[in-house]
Amino acid sequence: MHAFFSYLRTHRRVLICYFIFVAMFATVFSLYRLPIGAVLYPALLCAAIGIVFCALDYRRQRKKFRALQAARATQALLSEVLPHPGSDIEAAYQGLLYDMQRQTLQLQQEAAQKYSDTVAYYTTWAHQIKTPIASMRLYLDAEDCTLSRALAPALFHIEQYVEMVLAYVRLGSKSHDFVFRTYALDEILRASLRRFAGEFIARKLTLSFTPSKQWIVTDEKWFAFVFEQILSNALKYTPQGGISVYMQKDVLYIRDTGIGIRAQDLPRIFEKGYTGCNGREADRRASGLGLYLCSRVCHMLGLESQVDSQVGIGTTVCLALTQKRICTD
Repeated sequence: MHAFFSYLRTHRRVLICYFIFVAMFATVFSLYRLPIGAVLYPALLCAAIGIVFCALDYRRQRKKFRALQAARATQALLSEVLPHPGSDIEAAYQGLLYDMQRQTLQLQQEAAQKYSDTVAYYTTWAHQIKTPIASMRLYLDAEDCTLSRALAPALFHIEQYVEMVLAYVRLGSKSHDFVFRTYALDEILRASLRRFAGEFIARKLTLSFTPSKQWIVTDEKWFAFVFEQILSNALKYTPQGGISVYMQKDVLYIRDTGIGIRAQDLPRIFEKGYTGCNGREADRRASGLGLYLCSRVCHMLGLESQVDSQVGIGTTVCLALTQKRICTD
């Protein structure tokens, strides 16, 4: 019914002209004292014929409208789905749409090619830079002195930033190289904690790790990335005290005694580039990408994350390991 009234509004000028003409004829006939029936009868006859033509035209317009709606829901070329133009104006509009679609497809292809080149470049760069980093790691491990112990944490952060670059690039591509298998959770966590052992010692922070003896289906590399990003954040914003890692009812907890997060910042900490007030004060160079990448990876691994925090007391990150869905889009 709404479509019918819309059709009448579109053709309201024709209807207005019809009633004006009937009124003019009726007025002229009355002035010449001619029977009004001589006007009303042909007027009704024309109205009946007009209704038939309007019904046929309305049906044709509805068919075109449905074809246009179907065209919006498809990714095919417009030339293959648009209805045949019924007038020169419709043909001109369709020509404009064809030109716009060609330009859009061309821009999409150019953007896809540029993005593919960017991914290839940064992937190659990240893998190449790992070689000098590994060499520096060997030199620092061979030299046990004050300078080497001071440089080791900085080199470790460089390694983390390289991993973040790789994760950022890979998550934006169509292939995420996920490999899902059954893993012992404790082995993944211990391997990651060992990587941060030097920073715990240098910062004089305590670590409390409670083994869970649990097995999970996940991607080892990406799960370790999530855990290490959360652990890195906890270390960065924990000036004293320590960090606890433990399991309760299929939920992995990473709890620190750091500076905490303000309540008004909590809803936005997983946004891209957002660091929060306390984060900016503690580290003005923070990029705000770590938790953003974590949230995306958790979504793809089918994990649920939650953060509870109190300023001046600490932060607890919860990872629910009961996977409800695995998403790779």
